[in-house]
Amino acid sequence: MKTVMKWVALGISLLISLPAQAQSIRIKDLVEFDGVRGNDLVGYGLVVGLNGTGDGLRNAPFTEEIMSNILERLGVNVSGEQFRPKNVAAVFVTSVLPPFARAGGQVDVTVSAIGDAKSLLGGTLVMTPLNAADGEIYAVAQGTVIAGGASAEGEAAAVIQGVPTSGVIPSGARVEREVDFDFSSLSTLRLALREPDFTTAARIETALNNNFRGSVARMLDSGTVELNIERTGASSPAHALVRVENLVIEPERRARVVVDQRSGTIVMGSDVRISRVAVSQGNLTLRIAEQPVAVQPSPFSDGETVVVPRSQAEITEEPGPSLAEVPGGTSLSEVIAGLNALGVNPRDMIDILKSIKAAGALHAEFVVR
Repeated sequence: MKTVMKWVALGISLLISLPAQAQSIRIKDLVEFDGVRGNDLVGYGLVVGLNGTGDGLRNAPFTEEIMSNILERLGVNVSGEQFRPKNVAAVFVTSVLPPFARAGGQVDVTVSAIGDAKSLLGGTLVMTPLNAADGEIYAVAQGTVIAGGASAEGEAAAVIQGVPTSGVIPSGARVEREVDFDFSSLSTLRLALREPDFTTAARIETALNNNFRGSVARMLDSGTVELNIERTGASSPAHALVRVENLVIEPERRARVVVDQRSGTIVMGSDVRISRVAVSQGNLTLRIAEQPVAVQPSPFSDGETVVVPRSQAEITEEPGPSLAEVPGGTSLSEVIAGLNALGVNPRDMIDILKSIKAAGALHAEFVVR
């Protein structure tokens, strides 16, 4: 109770805390399997059918260029012609080719305007090839764009909600080319931890060796565990991974405090500890008032009316607590009990945490976003 009262005196508020007890997590949720990953795709296309909200071709000449190329491929000769339609927009189309995607499969795509189009609502993406980093075409996208916003305007006012210049096409791209990767021929497979940690990697190694009843796994470093497929006795790497990915362990996490200054959100891990430290917080208020006074000249004189400035400046400091002491080894659960007792702006909490970290009393990784 003594610790709680000292923190209440500080007037600090905490938003989010993580549970203290350890939880068992599946290996598939902790690692990435070497070679089992997606590939980014990108393309440059044209959205048509817009209701006068497309690119202004004077400001986006590349839209006219790609429109001419598409029409010429369709057998329409537009050489030397000048056209200024307002219902087309140039867009970038992005997608991710999932691992083991086969020809004929479908993937989602994201469509984003790159010109001065006002909205993609109701538009249709014309056939757009999607290239990978090697320059090869792996998918072709086409379909109706579902934009995530709405816009309306009149002669004197306009209102926009969301982002109408970006949208998605569910299953909008069809896979045309497969990634060459012979997964079945692998003799060893590396497990890459999403959060590298020596203790977690050692626990994964132990869990794999115990499950397969042999020395099949070897920890290479804090972020990699190597699995020998041949020693597992599985008929294929795929069958070995079926047993691997559903094993559960208790991952070890670093003590971490994450702060988002834009939204004022603070997240603390359960292992955060604070050493013995003294903290004091005060608020200064500055007030400046302007009360100009008009000075009239004397009667029957040649003077002019003059406005004389009158300013009042005042600085006041709100009464606050004196220097408060936080006992050493304070845990997160003890801190929360005091912090939540009095609602203070979370941004003040961020400043206090920064000061405690600078003093070397906050034993955690401090991440500011």
